[in-house]
Parts: sequence; C-alpha cells; structure tokens
Amino acid sequence: MLLLIFHLGDERYAIDSKQIVEIIPQLDLRKLYQAPKYVAGVFNYRSKIVPAIDLCYLIGDYPCRHCLSTRIIIVNYPLPDGRTRYLGLMAERVTDTLYKPESEWISTEVNSDLAAYLGEMIPEKDGMIQRLRVDRLLSDGQRTWLLPENRT
Repeated sequence: MLLLIFHLGDERYAIDSKQIVEIIPQLDLRKLYQAPKYVAGVFNYRSKIVPAIDLCYLIGDYPCRHCLSTRIIIVNYPLPDGRTRYLGLMAERVTDTLYKPESEWISTEVNSDLAAYLGEMIPEKDGMIQRLRVDRLLSDGQRTWLLPENRT
C-alpha cells in the first residue's frame, strides 16, 4: 500500500494514497463563522465548495503552522449512501510517501470512540506512524453539518 506521510506537530501520520484526489498548497480559505475550530474554512475546487479540516486542531487542539510544506490533502470522503464528497485535510510537512504492506500495520488495541479515525501503527526507525482512517474522520453530527446530503 502506498501511503502519504504527513506531520501533526512532531507526530507522523499516514493516509492510503487510494483515498487522495490531489494535494494542493495551503490557500486562503473562506471562514465559516460559528464553525468548530477544527474547520479551517471552505474553498472552491473544480466548481465545488469544499470544507477544509485542520487536522492539527482536530487531533492536537492547535492550528497548523503556515509553512511551505503545509498542504491541503483533498480526499474522497465516503458518505453513508455510497457516494463520495471532496473533503480537504490540512496538515503539516506533507512531503513523503512510503510503501508498506497491509500486514505491517499493528493494532493500537486502544478503543476510542472520540478518535475512531486514529487507526493502526507502523513502527519505523524514526518512530511510529499512525494511520488516519478517512472513512471514520467525521462523526454523524460532524458529517451532517459539513456535508449535508442535499449537496452533490
């Protein structure tokens, strides 16, 4: 499996490359007032208004830094009815890829309903890499607020 590696602070995370549509530079986002602080805003992508989630805020409760390597990872987010929607994931140091077979992932054996998107880990010489499960990123309430079903 080909993985995109990114950082949130000093920790490394990975997303399966099959879920990625495109990686774009950080850009000016339209702020959504009254949104949770992990919602960085929205942007226009191929004539679609796409919400951007600041993964640093979502996971670590601090904003992503504005660096050249901070990127927005556009993913196909799966909806319950089988359709997908674009979702932007803002992360730091989006610079590396890594190939690892599925068999090398190790369960964390920690059950956290609040962070169901944090999956298995891969031990590496430079530290652990944790899988980010895009399909579990948003709770039902978050998904309903950010990605209403009446949008296409």
